[in-house]
Amino acid sequence: MSLLVHTFVYGADGGYDLLEDPEHGRTLAGFESTRTRLWGSEALRALDARFFPLLDGDDLYVERDEIDDFLAECEAIRPYLDRLAGQGGYDPDYVAQRFDNIVAAALRAKAEGGGIVVW
Repeated sequence: MSLLVHTFVYGADGGYDLLEDPEHGRTLAGFESTRTRLWGSEALRALDARFFPLLDGDDLYVERDEIDDFLAECEAIRPYLDRLAGQGGYDPDYVAQRFDNIVAAALRAKAEGGGIVVW
């Protein structure tokens, strides 16, 4: 199974409405195994990541009031992606592409006044 990232906005009923998916696999956030071997890894936790490790065992919801903090976390861990890929046993390009998909969804959420879900 694949881990996916989607951007959502808040509907009139207070629930989530997913925005239309971008083309060409831009919703891919990794394999199911990346929950523990990459995004929830000890190596990532050691970088003081607060959002990504939540994927180890659960889905990640980043609400609209957390988007700026999430994007700051993304920029803080970006320089370490190659090392994290190697420690998790993943190709660096694979990790960079999935990471960029997650960041793009968060930037879209910020522009739309919404949030993201990685599931």
